Amino acid sequence: MLSKLKVLFLCTGNSCRSQMAEGWARHLKGNAIEAYSAGIETHGLNPHAVRVMAEAGVDISGQRSKHVDELRDVPFDYVVTVCDHAHESCPLFPGRTKVVHVGFDDPPRRARDARTEEEALGHYRRVRDEIRAFVEQLPEALTGYRAAFDAPPPQGAVGGGSR
Repeated sequence: MLSKLKVLFLCTGNSCRSQMAEGWARHLKGNAIEAYSAGIETHGLNPHAVRVMAEAGVDISGQRSKHVDELRDVPFDYVVTVCDHAHESCPLFPGRTKVVHVGFDDPPRRARDARTEEEALGHYRRVRDEIRAFVEQLPEALTGYRAAFDAPPPQGAVGGGSR
């Protein structure tokens, strides 16, 4: 039996996008992927993210916001940065870990100017569905990001190991 790929979804606060990605990966690809999520900071689990994922049949209410340092001993195959800030601030990972950037809009930022809760939730639903579409293509889609693996780390990256 082949072992599952260990994939970390990384964003700024591990409150929304990375949580959705972890939830989708567990729900849709649990047979092939051991999914994790973390942030370069911790902002707590976003209740709107929990709500829109539940609408889609995925319960992420038991997940919690984690700092990437909590997972430093996990030998990840891939780290998928889901926001620009996490990509720019992504620590280096040891060994053969490959870092892939697939940016998604920030629902809380997009929802700030919404006039109604329903309008705000629309931003969360759109990003939820975009993340699902990406996760549905895993793990095969990760090989399409080979050029990003060989690119130099973004300026400001800290730590040691592979990117």
